[in-house]
Amino acid sequence: MPHYLTTASYAPEAWKAQIENPQDREAHLRSLIEGAGGQLHAWYYAFGEHDLVAIYELPDNVSAASCLIAVAAGGSASKLTTTVLITPDEGAEAIQRAKNVAYRPPS
Repeated sequence: MPHYLTTASYAPEAWKAQIENPQDREAHLRSLIEGAGGQLHAWYYAFGEHDLVAIYELPDNVSAASCLIAVAAGGSASKLTTTVLITPDEGAEAIQRAKNVAYRPPS
């Protein structure tokens, strides 16, 4: 299954709601991802430009996109950025296959 890394920021209203009524958002995200046939591997709060980081796997890009669209539509998260990850073995295979790819740089 493809792996993904998503970063996001909470809207000010979401932080306010969390302060007034703290909730286990990791459990909610885990339920969302498992409901789409995936698995949550890591969830962190973060300092800096993004407030949240998650690493997870889902069956395919369409499943990932549907989860991200649902989260974005909820309005509590912004700056959603997702990167598709590949394993070290997949990276090694890609490097091996690269020698058979016909590419000519500009001259």
